[in-house]
Amino acid sequence: MSNVRRNEFKVVIVTGVPGVGKTTVLSLAQRKANERGLKLKVLNFGDYMLENAVKKGLLSNRDQIRYLSFRGQLELQAAAATAMVEEAGRELSERDFLMVDTHAVVKTPLGYLPGLPSHVITILKPDMIVLVEADPKEIAARQQRDSTRYRSDFGGEEGVREIIEMSRYAAIASAVEVGSLVTIIRNAEGKAGEAAEQLINMISKL
Repeated sequence: MSNVRRNEFKVVIVTGVPGVGKTTVLSLAQRKANERGLKLKVLNFGDYMLENAVKKGLLSNRDQIRYLSFRGQLELQAAAATAMVEEAGRELSERDFLMVDTHAVVKTPLGYLPGLPSHVITILKPDMIVLVEADPKEIAARQQRDSTRYRSDFGGEEGVREIIEMSRYAAIASAVEVGSLVTIIRNAEGKAGEAAEQLINMISKL
């Protein structure tokens, strides 16, 4: 029964294909939560992996993470999950929310790496896993416009569509591991505010 146990605070994992706009949705959600008196702590999983990897001299930027060795990525995942829960535990009460900004799957040169495998999901113990989705054509266009990130190997619209499908499978598998809810939020072009509102409405009922 240990896997059913939850962290003292509530945990919501928000995932999405790179370029779907989940970080924007989370930023707006945090603002809306403040207006409602809800305390959210939004942490980016990749930031914690990157910080650890840089300390070890493994890389210098975020997009290099998915090109590290398979076992190296697994170690960074576990360290990131542990650090996030420890940090949240120092600041959040049982009424508060840890919101984890991450990916359900990560595309690597060797295949798809689960972003929330057993050794990660059993640390985070989420109450809900949210998949932020949009039309694959829109996501591919957003990726092309974002010159700050290297995403040319995602395969355009069809590649994005495949990652969305893989992310759904991965989210369900992770949810089964610890008994989490899974839900999908649409983030249509220009509608991030509506997606954020939907997210807040859902987590407020947890």
